[in-house]
Amino acid sequence: MHVGSEQTERGISALVGRMADGFSRLVTQHLQLARLELAEDVKATGLDVAMIAAFVPFILVGYAFVCGAIAALLSTWLGWAGALGAVGLVNLAGGAGGALWAVKRLKERRVMNDSTDELSRSMAALTQSPMAAPVNTLRDANSEYFKEPRNGR
Repeated sequence: MHVGSEQTERGISALVGRMADGFSRLVTQHLQLARLELAEDVKATGLDVAMIAAFVPFILVGYAFVCGAIAALLSTWLGWAGALGAVGLVNLAGGAGGALWAVKRLKERRVMNDSTDELSRSMAALTQSPMAAPVNTLRDANSEYFKEPRNGR
């Protein structure tokens, strides 16, 4: 009888050891995925920002010329002050709308989306695994042995 329980203890400890190793490997792989995904996101964002910065001067010069031409056209009806004011107001409204749109998009962007999804799937798999049910059943069964008797003895 003693030999059988020793074998069972070794079997359980081996299972627990393998489960701990598997969990450790899973956490390590999640961290590696997160690191790679973050590096990729930073690289892509940096490249996009650099491209925007390279083209901004051209946009500003072209925009200034277009605004000047529109103001010159409007000056025949509104005068120079009215034309410049109208062009300025349209620019303010367009700039504010564009900035609000960009802020909204920035808030909606999910960084490290794949890592979050994988972590959620792993947690769901761990809580629904076949090993979780026997462990919970064993814990519930053992809790009966460790309860204090009703009469206090």
